[in-house]
Amino acid sequence: MSLIGAQPIRTPRLDLLPLLVEHAEEMAGVLSDPALHTFIGGTPDAPQALRSRYRRITAGSPDPAVTWLNWVIRLRDEDCLTGTVQATIGPSDGGRVAEIAWVVGTPWQGNGIASEAARALADWLARQRVTAVVAHIHPDHHASAAVATAAGLTPTEEWQDGEARWRRGIG
Repeated sequence: MSLIGAQPIRTPRLDLLPLLVEHAEEMAGVLSDPALHTFIGGTPDAPQALRSRYRRITAGSPDPAVTWLNWVIRLRDEDCLTGTVQATIGPSDGGRVAEIAWVVGTPWQGNGIASEAARALADWLARQRVTAVVAHIHPDHHASAAVATAAGLTPTEEWQDGEARWRRGIG
C-alpha cells in the first residue's frame, strides 16, 4: 500500500491545510463550544491539551497499514481557521477505505463550510485511489447527515456504536 500524505486542498472559499501542531492555539478557540461535543462526546480541549493531541496525530498511526490524514479548514475571506476534516485510511477486502469526519466551529455553522470541505476531501480521496469513503453519523445529527449527502455518501444498513455508516463507493 503506497503512503498518502495530506496535501493542501483548495475549494472556492476554503483552504484545507495539513494539520500542524502550531494550529492548536487557534483551533482551541474554534472548538471551544461544548455543544460541538453533543454527538461525539468529551469536552473542549485547552490549547496545551490540543497541542499534545496534535503532536500525537501528526506523528501518524502506530499501525503501518493505517494512514491518518488531518486538515484544518481556513476560510479565506475571513483569514481564520473554522474547523477540521480528517481521513483514516486502512485496508479492506475491496481495497483501501477512508473513514472521514469533520467539525466546524459553532460561529461558522450553517454556511456550507462543512459540506464544501467534506466534498473536497472525498473528491481528493477518490483521486488517491481510495475505493470507498465512509462516515459514521448519529441518527439525530441531521446537520452531519446533510454534510455526508453533500459529499456524495449515502446511508447503509450498517451500524457501529449507535451510528449509521454512510458510504460513497469510488470507481
